Amino acid sequence: MRQPLVAGNWKMNGSRQSAIELLNGIKAGISEVTTAEVAVCPPSIFIPLAWRTLADTPIAWGGQDVSVHESGAYTGEIAGSMFADYDCKYVIVGHSERRTYHGESDTLVAEKFEAARKAGLIPIFCVGETLEEREQGITEQVVGRQVDAVISRGGVGLLAQGVVAYEPVWAIGTGRTASPEQAQDVHAFIRARIAAHDPEAAAEVRILYGGSMKPGNAAELLAKPDIDGGLIGGASLKAADFLAICTAANA
Repeated sequence: MRQPLVAGNWKMNGSRQSAIELLNGIKAGISEVTTAEVAVCPPSIFIPLAWRTLADTPIAWGGQDVSVHESGAYTGEIAGSMFADYDCKYVIVGHSERRTYHGESDTLVAEKFEAARKAGLIPIFCVGETLEEREQGITEQVVGRQVDAVISRGGVGLLAQGVVAYEPVWAIGTGRTASPEQAQDVHAFIRARIAAHDPEAAAEVRILYGGSMKPGNAAELLAKPDIDGGLIGGASLKAADFLAICTAANA
């Protein structure tokens, strides 16, 4: 059975003090979660706080983006080795906000996925469609293209070394949520896409839901057979809400 993973994506939120309080709140309540794996991905400047606060706990931490470059004159970029130096386990690649606001292509995201693996990090690889694409009936075409980019880069074996996160763009920060059935349909499609290359890899890879999962809808979403956890946005900024989702994943 695939171990559920609940990863909090803080996006660009918080102050040093609020980050400390949030990390300590999650740390204090994590004993209630026994089977789900838990991770937090704060803004990079707060990763040293996570490193100090969460050491010797079962909670992992990671970054929100990674450079394709290992080092050099790339002002503002953060290399995978720098995240690894702070014992990060995960890094998010291809989040819809990076694709939309920074123009990241499928090819660039695949390069970042590979760079993360070379640094020993586990990529949380985001895929998903916009509202316009869903209304056009091309969700599978879009998501399939995004998945194929990583497979084309390094084979299905490369993809299997990461975690996939399906995030319908139309359900991020809008208050809208894909129904459990809609989410399951896309998760099943992703798994089938991978299975066409390697059934064993498809059975093992974890596919998270990343579209406004909250305490009130987490259990129903997580009950679906191909939803293996969540990439949590807004709800990860409140320790009680995030822990409630972790508990749902533990059920």
